[in-house]
Parts: sequence; structure tokens; C-alpha cells
Amino acid sequence: MRLLCTVLIAIAAFCPASPAQQAAKKSGFDKAAFEAYIRQVELLSTDLKVAVGDPKPSMFPAFDEVFVDVTTPNGMVPLRYFVSQDHKLIVKGNLFEMGQSPFEPELRKLKTDMQPSFGTPGAPVVLVVFSDFQCPNCKEEAKVLRDQLPKAFEGKVRVYFKDFPLEQLHPWAKPAAIAGRCVFRQKPAAFWNYHDWIYDHQAEILPDNLKTKVIGWAETQNLDTAKLGQCIDARATESEVNREIAEGRSLMLNGTPTLFINGRPLSGSLPWPTLEEIIKRELGFQQTAKNAGEKCCEVTLPTLAPAKK
Repeated sequence: MRLLCTVLIAIAAFCPASPAQQAAKKSGFDKAAFEAYIRQVELLSTDLKVAVGDPKPSMFPAFDEVFVDVTTPNGMVPLRYFVSQDHKLIVKGNLFEMGQSPFEPELRKLKTDMQPSFGTPGAPVVLVVFSDFQCPNCKEEAKVLRDQLPKAFEGKVRVYFKDFPLEQLHPWAKPAAIAGRCVFRQKPAAFWNYHDWIYDHQAEILPDNLKTKVIGWAETQNLDTAKLGQCIDARATESEVNREIAEGRSLMLNGTPTLFINGRPLSGSLPWPTLEEIIKRELGFQQTAKNAGEKCCEVTLPTLAPAKK
């Protein structure tokens, strides 16, 4: 196996440890020493909460993977490091294994079964979008995905939607995500109507009127409003939303919208010409790889029947 490592930030011994830290190292990974060093590397102020995870095996020989969550006023920022098994060296960057998709780790983490989707099953390009219903940039990206994508790449793209509400910034984003999953649970085909409606009416929605407006919209969709209201009140789909949030964090998301195009992560709202060019390049790359007889980069995410608008 041949590995390529990029964005090498730090390869250095930890700072000199105190006697207590040296004793801790004898029994394993010293999280306190690691946190102190990372705070210095990343210029993290003392008022920011830093949570260091346990080392886990990685695809990088002789290095473990360590995830760090930094809590900021704007939300959680995930960081990932590779730490040598003797705990003396730190690498921050991305790993690519020759012979497979450069985004194979992301593809393995993306779960598209039982997710709202539109487009062609088995399409050569699979786009997964993590979004927030209260996010203005997500609203703009949603218009691009819904209006431009189907016309420009008919039969060539499949889109999946995932919730990633930024609760510290957007107070009604998670309740809206829970309501959306309630709609999807009751009538999957109605989800995209909900998606389009809530972005169109984003400016009118507040935490205390969200449910009323959702129920009013549901009355126009022939949905069981009593059942929907019960689902919203009981937060019956919160566990589904939480799973999507956890998946996003495992993929190092720190904002919305974030798109994954055949596993390639792209952060922020992309203008249509940029997104169009990226998809064209992906289609061209796949065709070239196919003609060369390569099988490294096929997308094998599970698919669902297309939802009708």
C-alpha cells in the first residue's frame, strides 16, 4: 500500500512534561500534554473549551487518529491529528491511498440510506449536502441545487439531503430539521416541498411560530396535521437528526452548507458556474478512468427511489 500525506503542519516532540504528565505518559496517551501542545499550534485561547478524543487506529502506518473538538461562540470546530504510537510526533493533514478514490474515507462515512433524495438512482455523480434551514447561505445553495442541477445534468446526478443545524447560531434550525424528518417519515415525497417552502419563508419564521407555520403548510399538502403535530411535539425524529449531526462531525464539518461530490468535501455556498465546472470535471474524470480500465473511484453509496416533487 502506498500512502500520500499532505498538509504537514507539525512533526515535533511534545512540550516538556511535568513529573505528573510524565507519569501519565507511562500508562498511555497524555491528553493534557497533547491539549497544551495543540493550543500552542492552533493559537487557541484559554477561554475556548478543548475536548481531546482517544487515539484510534488509522490507515497511516504507526500513527493513531485523534479527534479534537473545540467549542467556540459560533459552534463546534472539529480538528483531526495523526499521532505516532510513541506519542512524540503529530501530523495534521489528509491521507490518500493510491489505487482508490482520494475521498474513500469520506465515502465510507456518508450514509445515504433512508435519506431525502432527488435525481437518478445509480447516477455517476452523488452529491450529499449538509444543510441548516435557518442558514441564509444554505438557502442560496438550495436554490442552485433545486433549480439548476436537474436541468444541467439530467440523469447524471443524485442529490441527498442531511441536516446539520448550527444550534448556537440558529435557534429554530434544529426544530425545523426535526419537523422536516417528521414530514419525511409520514410522506417521503412531501419532504422536498417542505424543503423548498421553508427556505422560501425563512425570513418569516421564528422559534415561537415555527410549528404553527409548518402545520399551516402541511394543510396544503394533504398531510395528517394531527399526526405531524404530535411528531413535532414529541421530537420523535430528534435521534435521526442527532445521527446526521454526529455524521457531519465525523466528517469534520464546521459550517453549512457543506457539499460532498462523490466524497469530495466543499464548504460554503458555491455559485452555479463553480459547481457546474466541478461536476463536469468529475464526470470527465470518471469517463477517463473507465476508458483506462480503472475501478478505483466508483461511487457505491446506497440509493433510494427518487422522491417526486
